Amino acid sequence: MPGVSPEPGLTAPKDAPLPDALRGHWVDTRAPAALRPFLKLARIERPIGWWLLLLPCWWAAGLAAIAAGAPFPDPWHCLLFLVGAVVMRAAGSTFNDIVDRKLDAQVARTRGRPLPSGQVSTRAAVAFMGGLSLAGLVVLLQFNSFTVGLGIASLAIVAIYPFMKRITDMPQFVLGLAFSWGGLVGWSAVFGRLDAPAWLIYAAAIAWTIGYDTIYAMQDLEDDVIAGIRSSARYFGGWTREAVAACFALSVALAALAAWLAGGGALAFAGVAAFAAHLGWQVSRIEGASSATALALFRSNRDAGLLLAAGFALDALARSML
Repeated sequence: MPGVSPEPGLTAPKDAPLPDALRGHWVDTRAPAALRPFLKLARIERPIGWWLLLLPCWWAAGLAAIAAGAPFPDPWHCLLFLVGAVVMRAAGSTFNDIVDRKLDAQVARTRGRPLPSGQVSTRAAVAFMGGLSLAGLVVLLQFNSFTVGLGIASLAIVAIYPFMKRITDMPQFVLGLAFSWGGLVGWSAVFGRLDAPAWLIYAAAIAWTIGYDTIYAMQDLEDDVIAGIRSSARYFGGWTREAVAACFALSVALAALAAWLAGGGALAFAGVAAFAAHLGWQVSRIEGASSATALALFRSNRDAGLLLAAGFALDALARSML
């Protein structure tokens, strides 16, 4: 692994747990000191990111199982999605941190990250990202050729996302395009094509992403104004709660339509209802939320997404037993 050396002019406290990391995570407590900066670049101590990248894959896999009459989502596909989500989230986060290292130095929550704090050089980060990308390619090549091409196409969106906070008030929309791509891949992995349920669950995941990442952006409002960083939380201002509610409502409606077109039954719609209830609970907590509350609400979207995935998977199982 390339050597670790500080970037000139970028200083910050070294090797401290990051504000949005899980407390007492093994990366901060037991990992070898030399590896910790790279594990933090990969966001290993912040697993919510790969969960949010993974869940649209599992949603689509569940819908595909319903449509195909299978008893459950393909286990091999679901495992590949898991590995791919962890690896590609790590690669994407490293790329994002390379691009944003100077902006991150101006924001309290991010100035302790490995690049702005000087724990990792840009050259080392680029090499690390290259290795992760190769691992992601190995995972992608396990799927059919249509899905391989579809996965490669997503890289264009990933490449432009870090620059969006500089030029648009809604970088969360571009994040949604990238983070929701699994809604397409999970379906194409089964059928080798894209059908209406895939596009609808992709759109549902985009609306969901805009909602939850707006909550996440609430942590940085003051620093974002100083640094000139744009975000949906700044854009919506005093209407943030209503905007998040609208995004979540749209996500629920699109997920329900996707389930209907895929042939989903009562359990699929029970999953949609549980998803909706969880998102409604989040909206009820947004008003006046502290940074800690905003982070907790953001993280809770793992559970919201799992409820929907479980509903689709259980519906496939129930329908196969009829």
